[in-house]
Amino acid sequence: MTFDIFYNELHELVNKHEKNNTPLKVQKDLDVDIVKIFGENITALARAKNGLIDVTELAYSTAEHHPYWNLLYNCSEIANIVLEKWKSELSKKDASDIEWSIKELTQSLEKITKKINDSDI
Repeated sequence: MTFDIFYNELHELVNKHEKNNTPLKVQKDLDVDIVKIFGENITALARAKNGLIDVTELAYSTAEHHPYWNLLYNCSEIANIVLEKWKSELSKKDASDIEWSIKELTQSLEKITKKINDSDI
C-alpha cells in the first residue's frame, strides 16, 4: 500500500511539471511496483538500451543457477551489440561475437531440448 501512496504523489508531481510544459512520459507496472519516468529527449533506442540493462542484469545475477540463464545471457549479449551499433556498422569483431553467442545459444537449446526429450515433458 505504501508504493501506491508514493505513486499517487509522484503522479501529482508529474502533472504539476507537465502543466509547466515539461513533457514527461510515465511508464508504470504497479503490480510489481515499477515506475519509470522519461524526459522529452528519450528515444526508442535509448529506451531499448535502458530496458536491456535489466535483462542483462538478470542474466548475470542468475548465471548457472537457472536452466535458461545461458539463453538469456547470449540473447542479451547479441542485443547489446546490435543496439550499440544501431546507428553505425557492425565490425568484424561484432559479427564474430554475435556468431559465438549464436553457437552458445544453439548448444544451450540442444541441452534443454535433450532434457525435455529425456523426461518426456
